[in-house]
Amino acid sequence: MLKKIGLVVVGVLAILIVWQWELVSYGWMQARGQLHILWNTKPVSEVLGDPAYPDSLKQKIELIREIKRFALDSLGLDKSGSYESFYDQEGKPILWVVTAAEPYQLIARQWHFPIIGTFSYKGFFEKDRADSTVSELKREGLDTRIGEVSAWSTLGFLNDPILSSFLDRPEGSLAELIIHELTHGTLFVKNSLEYNENLADFVGEYGALRFLAQKYGKTSVHYQNYLATKAFYERYDEHILRGTRVLDSLYKSFKPATPSALKDSLKWTTIRQIVDSSDTLTDQRSKPSVSSAKRRQLTKLNLPNNAYFIGYLTYRKQQNRFRQEFEKRFGGDFKKYLTYLKQTYPSL
Repeated sequence: MLKKIGLVVVGVLAILIVWQWELVSYGWMQARGQLHILWNTKPVSEVLGDPAYPDSLKQKIELIREIKRFALDSLGLDKSGSYESFYDQEGKPILWVVTAAEPYQLIARQWHFPIIGTFSYKGFFEKDRADSTVSELKREGLDTRIGEVSAWSTLGFLNDPILSSFLDRPEGSLAELIIHELTHGTLFVKNSLEYNENLADFVGEYGALRFLAQKYGKTSVHYQNYLATKAFYERYDEHILRGTRVLDSLYKSFKPATPSALKDSLKWTTIRQIVDSSDTLTDQRSKPSVSSAKRRQLTKLNLPNNAYFIGYLTYRKQQNRFRQEFEKRFGGDFKKYLTYLKQTYPSL
């Protein structure tokens, strides 16, 4: 009897693997990549006590630990075992994200995963597999984009390490990154990627400003530089979001009989105008212009396509909503606001 039951179980598993081979294969690749990282991490205490590591690296790690304590104690984010270990990337990227969108609509390709829900992007620990997915999406006629990822969250399922790439960031950007990812581990609503990313961006920026003000003071160079950078990026984000509205109106004006050549001409002319008009955005600091960096990014992309604009809708569209709700309904009391969000939106 037990042998028969075992054979049935094996048979069912075999059918499931054949039926969902792509999902099983992808899951195995992701698990293998994540486990490789976790297997090769070192405890932070070991890194800090090792004379082979430079003091500059150790100071950044200590700063990350301080940011984490602030996020838990002052902001009220959930306790986490993340950022207590260190992984040296040896200067190499370790994760790539693929996004795709319809060619004449700002509609993202969606990928569905068990437990965590639906995402408008797909991550890969193997570059060749990411490239293969991009090729498949292009054959479907979709706009695509592939980008390296500097950080990610396992949503509290695993303890995420400090990546060596974190340590190149200035204080404000580093604080924003750590608080952003810890927010995902605190509140992540299934099938609501735009909500999750916009919330984490809002909390990351708000928390970074509070941390810098507490540690260095509002008149410090760290605080003022981050504030100036944040102000520029907000102007840039709004510029791109205005561009998405222009593109959306253009695409809705297309008729079924509109020739593809005309659609392409109007689409790329409009995108070129959005890119060129970004030259009017300036960075008010005396340091090298962030706007120049952004324009270099756009040039590198060789004219962004719909997949690029989808990214801004995913991460930045709801910023004003969170800011206004936080200030008007909760009077700037962040812990009350976080309690409200956790009670209102069931998390994984």
